[in-house]
Amino acid sequence: MNLKDYPKNWKQISIEVRARSGGRCECVGECGLHSGLDLVDTYSGRCRELNHSKARFAKGMVFLTVAHLCHKPKCARRTHLKAMCNKCHLRYDVDHHIKTRRMNEN
Repeated sequence: MNLKDYPKNWKQISIEVRARSGGRCECVGECGLHSGLDLVDTYSGRCRELNHSKARFAKGMVFLTVAHLCHKPKCARRTHLKAMCNKCHLRYDVDHHIKTRRMNEN
């Protein structure tokens, strides 16, 4: 993460987005993992992972991060940002990470 690519007030934006989430991952399937009902709340369809708790569906702890749904770090539109657990965020960005890595290898 290169902070030069993000808005100057990114830290505050990130805090706001994570507070909006109520400490829970906001992913409703964008990551491609939520096909099984055990992974999601059956009422809301949201991932069940809670910030700073033991991960239910992975090893380790859950940390909420802020995902750019548009993959543009400069974007600060709250409708383009979601608080996601580390697992959902990594899965959501996997294609973007592969593309970036390939560009950096050349």
